[in-house]
Amino acid sequence: MILVLAGTTEGKELALELQHRGYAVLTTVATDYGQSLLHSVGIKQVICTRLKNEMWEEIFSAYNVSTVVDATHPYAVEVTKQAISACGMMKIPYIRMERPTVPLPKHEFLHTADTLEEAVELAFSKGNSCFSTMGSKHLGYMMERAKQRGVQVLARVLPDPGVLEKCINLGIKKSQIIAMQGPVSSEINAALYKHYQPAVVLTKESGINGGFREKIEPALNFEIPVVVWQRPRLDYPVCLTSIKEVLSKIRSQELGVSSQNK
Repeated sequence: MILVLAGTTEGKELALELQHRGYAVLTTVATDYGQSLLHSVGIKQVICTRLKNEMWEEIFSAYNVSTVVDATHPYAVEVTKQAISACGMMKIPYIRMERPTVPLPKHEFLHTADTLEEAVELAFSKGNSCFSTMGSKHLGYMMERAKQRGVQVLARVLPDPGVLEKCINLGIKKSQIIAMQGPVSSEINAALYKHYQPAVVLTKESGINGGFREKIEPALNFEIPVVVWQRPRLDYPVCLTSIKEVLSKIRSQELGVSSQNK
């Protein structure tokens, strides 16, 4: 059984490709919305849970996991660290599949930060309204700082009932919530920026699959400052950037095991 830690477009595509090639595949996602997306494209085995602590060993044993492919979001640092640790303890091959980075253009309105805290502080220093494409995970911290700084947060998040409830509970007005499944085109982002007229756009370095260019280019064209929270850097045992590379790696592992058993 190959365990794919999904939650991204590339994770979905990889799981589907493995399934089509006849592999036994188990996928995990963190939300009901993510689970429904995987089921909708025909992925059969999907677990909706946030794996932690002893749950890794239980999943590995219950499903006889032979390989773990971590295709989680580049900013899902904690689950990646846990996966690497659990695979090391259980002696299960770990493969990281991470979307390629996008080179940042040099532009006077483009700013970068290494941490969430630095990114939020820098963005909030640019004006009293911030268009966030950071999702919902860090909204609690952002809203706490926004209230202290007197900044209005325009939050673009997934159209998931639980996410929308979280936004409202954090005090974000319904008129400030943009519920939308990404990635979206430059034209849509331009229309949103034109409508809301934020003082700054706060985003992650989400790569091509995450629509990174489509987020920043319209803002820069409007001379809206953009603050980019740069990707965390981790020491992966194996890191690949494409489905083709992952399939080749899995195949080579199979051949290695086969030769050892002869």
